[in-house]
Amino acid sequence: MIVEAAGKLQSFPDAAYALCLAGVPISARHVERLTHEMGREMAQKRDEKAIQRRRRQLPERVAIPPQVAAVEVDGGRLRTRAADCGPGVHQAENKEDKIACLVSLQSDRHEQDPQPEPPESFTQPRRVQRLVREMKGLPSEHPGEPAEAAAAAEPTPSEKKAPPVEESPRALVRTCVASMLQAKLFGRLVAAEAQERAFYRATRRAFLGDGLAYNWTIQKAYFPDFEAIVDFLHVLCYLYLAAWATGGEQARRWSLYLAWLRACWQGRVSEVIDALHVWQDRLGKPADDPELSAFDPRLLVAEALRYLQNNQQRMSYPRYRREGLPITSSLVESLVGQFNSRVKARNKFWKRGEGDGAETILQIRAAVLSEDDRLSRHFAERPGSPYRRKAA
Repeated sequence: MIVEAAGKLQSFPDAAYALCLAGVPISARHVERLTHEMGREMAQKRDEKAIQRRRRQLPERVAIPPQVAAVEVDGGRLRTRAADCGPGVHQAENKEDKIACLVSLQSDRHEQDPQPEPPESFTQPRRVQRLVREMKGLPSEHPGEPAEAAAAAEPTPSEKKAPPVEESPRALVRTCVASMLQAKLFGRLVAAEAQERAFYRATRRAFLGDGLAYNWTIQKAYFPDFEAIVDFLHVLCYLYLAAWATGGEQARRWSLYLAWLRACWQGRVSEVIDALHVWQDRLGKPADDPELSAFDPRLLVAEALRYLQNNQQRMSYPRYRREGLPITSSLVESLVGQFNSRVKARNKFWKRGEGDGAETILQIRAAVLSEDDRLSRHFAERPGSPYRRKAA
């Protein structure tokens, strides 16, 4: 109860206050000590499972493998401080926490693409503006706001009536893995979780991520038989910014975005790459200047071109939809936000290392957000539990 409250609420004082209201008088410092103790235990158990998997000794904990299994990987940012330096914040640094969402899905296969046109939400200017702004971390207003170009454009009637994505896979059970470890070590942890959930025996398997290279390093090393899919929402953002960068009338830029969006949605990525090459030649290549504006048109087109070229083999979206596979990593994107709500704040600086810091709180948060009663099972199985079966 105590540790669960610390994992669900936004801070240790909040958890202590809620527990006091529930008739459990306890200090925030005591809640913190217990939470980190359980976090260390869970991290150790997690690491042992990764070793068992490497030795091919890790058993599956489910009897029937899922019909469709998806592994989505992303990362967030949190503030850290050096350990063992006394009171206060010393050597503050922003560090990345890696998050994996493992979800079982239910979907059907199709002979034809069940959604040949982009969903309506991708063709509405204001919704696209908000999406790009949130995913790219843009301020509400910035120089040369590209969304102004979209706001003046009106979608065609066929675009307005684009049907919703009704054939999307339906999520069943979600579990998650979180860590501050490097990508190679993190991949082992995700693979162990997938092994326990029988993901490697699923009929259809997918691995989704954004364009970061370490995502695909993990996929190639631990999930080589999973269909590698680059998140379509990231593709959308690059297309939108590149279309704005071409300049000219606002309506023309919005029409260009829609054309590129539809081409990528329908698997015609090479056409967009060719078009971006033409625009790069017209605008010129970005200068090698550290002070170059992030909204320089040459840079935006170059970034979109590089992203599509690097991920073209992971963008066969019509085939993925026919197979009933997800094409966005929205589940892990949402999960990152849920982790951030607990570990990220202006006044939160977690200790670096494997002690009572970032790594341990991530384990508790992951257990709370996983839909498999992980925290309850840990308490039932840990030494000293009255529910743990004693060895004969």
